[in-house]
Amino acid sequence: MDLNIAGIKLDVTEDGYLTDVSQWNEEIAIEIAKQEGIELTDRHWEVLKWIQEQVKKEVALSIRGIKKSGVLNIKEFYALFPGGPLKISTKIAGVPKPKSCI
Repeated sequence: MDLNIAGIKLDVTEDGYLTDVSQWNEEIAIEIAKQEGIELTDRHWEVLKWIQEQVKKEVALSIRGIKKSGVLNIKEFYALFPGGPLKISTKIAGVPKPKSCI
């Protein structure tokens, strides 16, 4: 599928995840976040960068892993990315959909 954000044609999955991580940039993240009803703050950016680092290290992402990370607690994760924090945060971060997300 194709998606146009900020005048850029992006290749995305049926769920809206980028198929080419190299297409990601902060402007695209801001637009995806807006589509999810989220205005990104400095704290959001910290979490998004951490998620990207974990994916680069090939660490499988899960809610349990986030909880154990020490980066943030689950309550804050749900507050930052309501309605499905792992699914929404990874989409905004431009990384593949975690296997733990249905």
